[in-house]
Amino acid sequence: MVWNETIECMDQESLRKIQSIRLKKIVSYVYHNTPFYRKKMQEMDLTPDDIHDIDDLVKLPFTTKEDLRDNYPFGLFAVPMNQIVRIHGSSGTTGKPTVVGYTRKDVATWSESLARCFCAYGADSSDIFQVAYGYGLFTGGLGAHYGAEHIGASVIPMSSGNTEKQITLMHDFGSTVLCCTPSYALFIADAIKDSGIPRDEFKLKAGAFGAEPWTESMRKEIEEKLGIKSYDIYGLSEVAGPGVGYECEYQDGTHLNEDHYFPEIVDPKTLEPVKPGETGELVFTHLTKEGMPLLRYRTKDLTALHYETCRCGRTLVRMDRILGRSDDMLIIRGVNVFPTQVESVILEMPEFEPHYLLVVDRVNNTDRMELRVEARPEYYSDEINKMLELKKKITARLQSVLGLGVDVKIVEPRSLERSMGKAVRVIDNRKLK
Repeated sequence: MVWNETIECMDQESLRKIQSIRLKKIVSYVYHNTPFYRKKMQEMDLTPDDIHDIDDLVKLPFTTKEDLRDNYPFGLFAVPMNQIVRIHGSSGTTGKPTVVGYTRKDVATWSESLARCFCAYGADSSDIFQVAYGYGLFTGGLGAHYGAEHIGASVIPMSSGNTEKQITLMHDFGSTVLCCTPSYALFIADAIKDSGIPRDEFKLKAGAFGAEPWTESMRKEIEEKLGIKSYDIYGLSEVAGPGVGYECEYQDGTHLNEDHYFPEIVDPKTLEPVKPGETGELVFTHLTKEGMPLLRYRTKDLTALHYETCRCGRTLVRMDRILGRSDDMLIIRGVNVFPTQVESVILEMPEFEPHYLLVVDRVNNTDRMELRVEARPEYYSDEINKMLELKKKITARLQSVLGLGVDVKIVEPRSLERSMGKAVRVIDNRKLK
């Protein structure tokens, strides 16, 4: 199903005309309403008259998360506070949070973008959404909530946590669509199994999972355990929240709502654009936002874009799965390592649960990486030889994929802490020293 066929299936030439018109308008808008951008553009000897079409985007300055923090809290707002109807923020682990503001029109645009997502998942007004993303400053809960209401669906605003009650209401209310992080979806799946309630008594058919990187192997794990179709939903608070991108029934890349959020891929070191299909850092420019439009916002997410028409008929650009974040990349003894690479190894091996923790440390001036991973109950044993053989197997596979040795510690099932929001996968003790 397609929610907005006019835009989602529009030919590229027509879409680029719309994007060009909107870019010219938004550049003029921020130049006259956001002192931060006016100053940046003046320093570059650039005026709105220098922007003629979407190809001129490369002339514009980049925006970083540091810029948002430097202008905390409302320095990047382009409208007075009496026009801001919603404030969200990201809970950074260090420093001040990043703050974003929405006008009434921004909330409506965001809701419509999410309606496209949920419609692509096969959802409609007959569905019951269980929103188990966190509510509050985090955009996940309210974003999914408004999008589900926009298609006329019923919404259970559960928020994250209280898993026993999640399962009870999911069963009793007949929830059909689950919205949460993929790691929490796995936690719920295990809890359902422990509850003793037969899985076929649940009516779940689809899941909208995002807010953290996850792999194809993890998707299969969730689908098998919950008996549903699992869809990726992409977003970040600085751009809009969930709904910036979504998968269709073919799950062959994430369609981006590029009529509102224009994407680029640049080399994270040179900041020069890369060719279509090449991996680099994802950058977004708002084309329609009123409250806090951003120019060329560097997401730090690493991915690639594909412009061929999808089998579903949508012409919106498709994004590969997020490989990781450029600032999440670990450099271990000169080797680049992404947690998703480790996860893919774990999930391809039937002996292990998809729950793990990477602990990085520096011993005698040498980087050391330890992987703590849970064995499945049927493979966990008190017999030392069996566990040593299992450790040898996963260590060899990690060496092959990563190109470096990893100290593996196989731990008991259910011994690692579970997350009800974004899972903590890495502890880098080098940063604390």
